[in-house]
Amino acid sequence: MIVKEDFLNKLRNLFGLNLYEVRIWTALLSRGVSTAGELSEIGNVPRSRAYDVLESLEKKGFIITKLGKPIRYIAVEPKEVVERVKKYFVNGANVRVKRLEELRGGDVLGELNTLHKTGIEFIEPSDLSGAIRGRHNIYTHLETMIKGAQKSVVIMTTSKGLMRKVEALKPELERLKKKGVKIKIAAPISKESAAAVQEIQKIAEVKHTTDVNARFCIVDGKELMFMVLNDDDVHPTYDVGVWVNTPYFASAMEQLFENNWKEMDDVGKVTNSTK
Repeated sequence: MIVKEDFLNKLRNLFGLNLYEVRIWTALLSRGVSTAGELSEIGNVPRSRAYDVLESLEKKGFIITKLGKPIRYIAVEPKEVVERVKKYFVNGANVRVKRLEELRGGDVLGELNTLHKTGIEFIEPSDLSGAIRGRHNIYTHLETMIKGAQKSVVIMTTSKGLMRKVEALKPELERLKKKGVKIKIAAPISKESAAAVQEIQKIAEVKHTTDVNARFCIVDGKELMFMVLNDDDVHPTYDVGVWVNTPYFASAMEQLFENNWKEMDDVGKVTNSTK
């Protein structure tokens, strides 16, 4: 049985296997029961590695070793393997989360913070900037930015971007609202985004605009992230954001936003017209 490389790569990513493991596993699935030598030949895996690979697969719950001579191996039913791998991933993630939680207030985190603060002292203000690629990474950095907000968060976005931000950033924005941080969001309001507007209005001031076609976020008039492409024209994977930490530029952008904010439409009138 010949298994295509793209299918093998998909299995590797899904199940967390290396190349030899996935070759031996699929070879055994195609046979049901087999010896290490047979699987080595079918899977194109060096015979010297086959036993190590089979031992690893057994520990992970993919196969069972059949008693007798020669030693033979039995493939576990794929749906059962899926459940075992899910449990393994969840347990592993829980262990890692617990270890990370234990870092809070500990010596390791203290040393890391000391290193970071020491390094920051030697950084020029112009160096506190960078390009962030991929929408997932952009939103992760946006969340990090707004977590540190003390006074204000200003967001200018598109209709689709508004819906994404409500979904991704709402919990953090709710927390900021309770702290007394002022939150302003401007976007073109459409029928599709009306529900998101209604949801976020409980947390932030929202206004409608079609005059400014831009995507950016300003925190405390000091930190700025702006996207360089129109989200209608770019795949999420290739979206690009530029982050800068400079009060001079960020405060100027915030002032321009505030000047335009006065001219923007009240969101209540717009949402009523879209019903």
